Amino acid sequence: MASIHPTAIVNHGAELAADVSIGPYAVIGPHVRIGDGTSVGAHTVIDGHTTIGEECEIFPFASIGQRTQDLKYKGGVCRLSIGNKNSIREFVTINTATEDGGTTVVGDGNHIMAYSHIAHNCVLGNSIIMSNLATLAGHVVIEDYAVIGGMAGLHQFCRVGTMAMVGACTKVTQDVVPYTMADGNPAAAAGLNRVRLERLGIDDEQMQAIKAAYRLIFREGLKAREAVERIRDELSHCPAALHMGDFVESSQRGIVR
Repeated sequence: MASIHPTAIVNHGAELAADVSIGPYAVIGPHVRIGDGTSVGAHTVIDGHTTIGEECEIFPFASIGQRTQDLKYKGGVCRLSIGNKNSIREFVTINTATEDGGTTVVGDGNHIMAYSHIAHNCVLGNSIIMSNLATLAGHVVIEDYAVIGGMAGLHQFCRVGTMAMVGACTKVTQDVVPYTMADGNPAAAAGLNRVRLERLGIDDEQMQAIKAAYRLIFREGLKAREAVERIRDELSHCPAALHMGDFVESSQRGIVR
């Protein structure tokens, strides 16, 4: 059975799986579901139509599943879905979606450090690191293995590609291409995220193709459409390079250059 501190307030409608731990003075709302082995720290508030997976560790004073801060909110059932094995540190805030039936999504194995904010309708993949005070506005998409530096701010509807890195204190108003680094205010492309790529086992052949795709996008003076065409013609053997091209082609806000 779940272990609930006597000072915690758990609404009778909440669903807590086996081995869930609820710390002192935590508050759990009526529509919350929490999976096996997840621990909730002292003074944490979890509310809204929120589902949290297994083996997550939520630290004190986090605020999860509260109503969106978006002034367009008109009511309805707005959801938050958090996967398995996430670490959510102190004072993190994660909001539900804005529109009826919408969902804010956080995948698996993410490390969300203290005071970070994930706004309405964001979609986070897996194994992402958000450093302290990193802030995501609404509808931001972060792909797997990306890193968001401390005090970075991301504008609504921006995307950060897989294995990309956003530097500390960076202002992001456009999409950050997979495998690259963005830094500065405003953000500018700062090369490939080589350390992350190497740590995640990108082999030499893929690395050379990623470098070639980077040159086409950022160094050859090509228009985005022209760079994508060259990537598909010259680097079709490398899925990572093709992903870079697809990401650029699908960008609605333009890319950080």
